[in-house]
Amino acid sequence: MLMIGIAGETLLAHERHWLSRPGVAGVLLFSRNYQSPAQLLALCESMREVGGDALLIAVDQEGGPVQRFRHGFTRLPALATLGAAYDRDPAAAVQLAEEHAWVMASELRASGVDFSFAPVLDLARGNAAIGLRAFHADPRAVAELGQAYLRGMHLAGMAAVLKHFPGHGSVAADTHKAPAIDPRHLDEIRRDDLAPFAACIEARVEAVMMAHVTYPAVDSQPAGYSKVWVEGILRGELGFAGAVISDDISMAAAGAAGTVAERVQTHLAAGCDLVLACFPEVVDAALAALGPGLHAASPRLAALRGELGASWASLIDNPQRDRFVARITALNPDRGTA
Repeated sequence: MLMIGIAGETLLAHERHWLSRPGVAGVLLFSRNYQSPAQLLALCESMREVGGDALLIAVDQEGGPVQRFRHGFTRLPALATLGAAYDRDPAAAVQLAEEHAWVMASELRASGVDFSFAPVLDLARGNAAIGLRAFHADPRAVAELGQAYLRGMHLAGMAAVLKHFPGHGSVAADTHKAPAIDPRHLDEIRRDDLAPFAACIEARVEAVMMAHVTYPAVDSQPAGYSKVWVEGILRGELGFAGAVISDDISMAAAGAAGTVAERVQTHLAAGCDLVLACFPEVVDAALAALGPGLHAASPRLAALRGELGASWASLIDNPQRDRFVARITALNPDRGTA
């Protein structure tokens, strides 16, 4: 199954056709798809009119440098600010992480979006693509803040997606732009990078996103193309039973599998339940890659729909939300709604 990207703020005719195809499970939205909360809600409703109530709608709304919806939404501080707060007062930072997640998730659920690809569990160890998106360099701090973030998302009725398994933070290259090779042995990865994932899987999480990073000491294929990582380690060793999701197949590091069709098929063969085709230019080729046996939706995807969320009216008249927003935006010099 695919999660696809669309071009703009309203559905085009050929995009309506895409959403009617049995191989499309959802849509991943970007800044190009957003103008206002009202427009976003109307877009989500129009997509479900075509794709049905089971259609998944997602976004990357992490905070800091990666927040696709800004105007009309709370300007969320980067997760790194929570890590810095953890160094000052761990208990207070854990509470802030839960509040950050609740605000993020409740605003999205009120807008018709099912989930954000969050939280980032990569370690803050110098990766060009991760940077401020990571909580902390210490696996124990990331695990504790990640578990708090899950609680906040779940309290707001949102499913959570851990990323980027098995850990993107300890390799220098940006997988959007180039292949990334992490030469470390599994014992070191297991001790450091896997620890937050293991802790959050134990705390109940609905999905995990795979990294496009290659760990040659473990397997010659990038993690999302690897049965060793997906079936052997994530499902077998860590006992994860939820949905496994690829990173975007248009990223440079995804080219290891070949063509768009080969990238889709290799992800699915490795055990991924959902493959991301985020750019409209690749959607036709990605859909063509789905043979007769690859259209059926995994039952694991149903949990990503989340629970009933709040409305914007109830959020605006909510003193608890006001307190949470004040506390989390105080971490960010760029305060308040964007």
